[in-house]
Amino acid sequence: MRVLSVVGNRPQFVKSAPLSAALREAGIEEIVVHTGQHYDPELSQVFFDELGLREPIELDLRTADIDRMRVQLEEHIVATRPDRVLVLGDTNSTLAGARAAAAARVPVAHVEAGLRSGDLSMPEEHNRIEVDRIASLLLSPDERSAETLRGEGVSGRIEVVGDVMYDACLRLAPVARERSTALADFGLVLRRYVLATIHREANVRPNRLGRILDGLSRLDEPVLLPAHPRTAAVVRSGGLAPGGHVWISPPLSYLDFAALASQARVIVTDSGGIQKEAYWYGVPCVTARPSTEWVDTVEQGANVLVDDDPDRLVEAVRAARMPARRPRLYGDGHASERVAAALLASLAAL
Repeated sequence: MRVLSVVGNRPQFVKSAPLSAALREAGIEEIVVHTGQHYDPELSQVFFDELGLREPIELDLRTADIDRMRVQLEEHIVATRPDRVLVLGDTNSTLAGARAAAAARVPVAHVEAGLRSGDLSMPEEHNRIEVDRIASLLLSPDERSAETLRGEGVSGRIEVVGDVMYDACLRLAPVARERSTALADFGLVLRRYVLATIHREANVRPNRLGRILDGLSRLDEPVLLPAHPRTAAVVRSGGLAPGGHVWISPPLSYLDFAALASQARVIVTDSGGIQKEAYWYGVPCVTARPSTEWVDTVEQGANVLVDDDPDRLVEAVRAARMPARRPRLYGDGHASERVAAALLASLAAL
């Protein structure tokens, strides 16, 4: 069996690392195509080194334009003739890969199928819905997502497999803490700092970003904010440099970020993936969004939604504690093997 996997940003590299290893172990030939929607030269090598993965095909497009990505992805799909195209998550690269596969008449498998925030103002929500309508194999992280798909009447086959991001955390977080010197490099003390990430399109508008930075500036403890390039650009152009104990740094490598995230007191973020990682690390999370697709983390009391309200952000960070009871969410660390098995079964079913 041959699978073409589409990745385009940092979280998708994280997800694809254990997945690629599982596909290889199952005897599935994988071709990885990196659109270059986001590119971090420090990101990918750790996965190739740790898991023995092959380098991807680099489109190096450095754009979020779906049509530009779709055209080149379709060319690669036609040239390599995979049995399945595998897409992950909810980015524009995800949707471009699904559309390209549909145009080339190759079945699509979607990892993280069925997630919904209920917020149609988010481009990612539209991407999720469309990809799930295209996909013939819908690989859900939990039963809630599978039930959402059933309620929407999707035509594809639904499989609950768990979350491949958890697989990556289990494998790579211990490596990160062992190898990274980021804690010492930034002069931070274990469990006595806040790690923040703000990058979503809605939050890098000057007014919203200014309110979020105001909240971070009013915290009493050190705050490290590794800034996405577009976040840093708005901070500079809008004169939004935060005060207080907020330290804006360039983006971090995956190992440094994982080491810092897993040893923080609180994480403030607008990232979907980091909300889950915080839960798995046992670190309370404060999310600068009005909604989330990872509603279980909120229901368990491990994650608080504050939107862009600086007062609520300050209050939530100061009060943040992990619940005494923390049930396992989104699988058991073996989602990647289940994805590989589901792919093989889907081919056998034809």
